[in-house]
Amino acid sequence: MAPSRNRAAPLAHFEKGKTMKNSLFIAAGAAIVGLVTGFGAANATGAKRTQLGALSCDVSGGIGLIVGSSKTVDCTFTNADGSVDTYTGKLNKFGLDVGISGESVMKWVVFTPVGNEIGDKALAGKYGGVSAGASLGIGLGANALVGGSGKKIGLQPISIEGKTGLNAAIGVAELTLDAS
Repeated sequence: MAPSRNRAAPLAHFEKGKTMKNSLFIAAGAAIVGLVTGFGAANATGAKRTQLGALSCDVSGGIGLIVGSSKTVDCTFTNADGSVDTYTGKLNKFGLDVGISGESVMKWVVFTPVGNEIGDKALAGKYGGVSAGASLGIGLGANALVGGSGKKIGLQPISIEGKTGLNAAIGVAELTLDAS
């Protein structure tokens, strides 16, 4: 009689890995919802601010290196008066970032405190904040950032990042914009 084999053991290992991956995507998804709703709630506290316009960035694809990633960005800022500025730069993420993602588009509403005068190409500079995203084929992501001229410009996500790939990320984001 042949020794019996435990055929469930390899399946249990597969299910464990599948559960861990699903947990990462669920955690990243929950962080996205918290990030977007939390940033909106923080801005609803009565702080006086002026909407400057909208920033849209095309983000290159890449590979998450577990502790972070760095991707190039090409951005267009459409001012409230209709004028347009262009920027290039980098989006660096620090924290959990695992997987491969394709090109994506990120959009923000741009705010500054009331009375803060900005000039041409005022969005040039460094921004920092929290970031979360997940993709399994098609994915979601959000980055709420503050920085720029005198650290007085806020970027509130208005469009969830559209990306493709297999990726989970949560951590701190740094966006550097250079006038082009």
